[in-house]
Amino acid sequence: MARGNHSEVTEFILLGLTTHSELKVVLFIIFLVIYSVSVVGNLGLILLIQVSAHLHTPMYFFLSHLAFVDFCLTSAITPNMLVNFVQEINVISFYACAIQVYCFISFETIELFLLAVMAYDRYVAIGNPLLYRVAMSDKLCWQLVTVPYVYCFSVAVLQTIITFHFSYCASNVINHFYCDDIPLIALSCSDTHVKQILIFAFGGFDMICSLLTVIISYVFIIATILRIRSTEGRLKAFSTCGSHIVTVIIFYGILSFMYLQPQSKHSLDTDKMTSVFYTIVIPMLNPLIYSLRNKEVKEAVRKILRNTWSVAHLRLLDK
Repeated sequence: MARGNHSEVTEFILLGLTTHSELKVVLFIIFLVIYSVSVVGNLGLILLIQVSAHLHTPMYFFLSHLAFVDFCLTSAITPNMLVNFVQEINVISFYACAIQVYCFISFETIELFLLAVMAYDRYVAIGNPLLYRVAMSDKLCWQLVTVPYVYCFSVAVLQTIITFHFSYCASNVINHFYCDDIPLIALSCSDTHVKQILIFAFGGFDMICSLLTVIISYVFIIATILRIRSTEGRLKAFSTCGSHIVTVIIFYGILSFMYLQPQSKHSLDTDKMTSVFYTIVIPMLNPLIYSLRNKEVKEAVRKILRNTWSVAHLRLLDK
């Protein structure tokens, strides 16, 4: 990663969530539990989708990618934060900080577009269920996930290179629990005007495109559901997108709270609290939402547990 010729910073100090030693112990335990649940939930969901033949549908294909992105996002942030809870000085190297910024921008943006893709998938499934598998072909599914990956990884490279080409010659203390663009810009002694424009432009484009796709898809979904005559049919159609609706409301609700609040109430401390939710809490909630509200997922879990129990029982009998 290129750096400005006048930059003297080789590492950054993260202030973290708190400076109180007693609170650090409590937070360490809480976030360790959350991260453990997140890792088990997301990797378990990916494995479940891979081994369960009846889950090999476009809906679960996109869900497995959402679980992968959630796992990568929280793994780029949480382990370092947990280490910092047990250290007196929360130090992160220049290049490790750059990698963290790159991962955060990449996976946070990919999640935006995946939620939009999943909304479109639900529209196709409800609007034309008989031709669903034909319309959502394997080729189209791969295109719908590949384009966001390529776009988001490319934008993240550009944004990260610009951020870490700045000179950091005044302070190296970041008022956050991970490396992020906004607090880093506040530390730079370079002209960051172009960078701020890029953040606004790309952030606005990503939010508007993904949110419009979600809104338009659900307008058509609601219109389709209202045309269904039977109450049972409406409930069945609505249940197929219930988990996605919950995920979208939580994700966009938190982002809206962060970016649409009045400037007078906006602060880095508020950003830290909000960031905890969409980098640590949401990656834990998503697999739980899709598991607890989804009959097919729960049935796949029961089937695997029954098969595992049967195999173990037979082995005990053989002995």
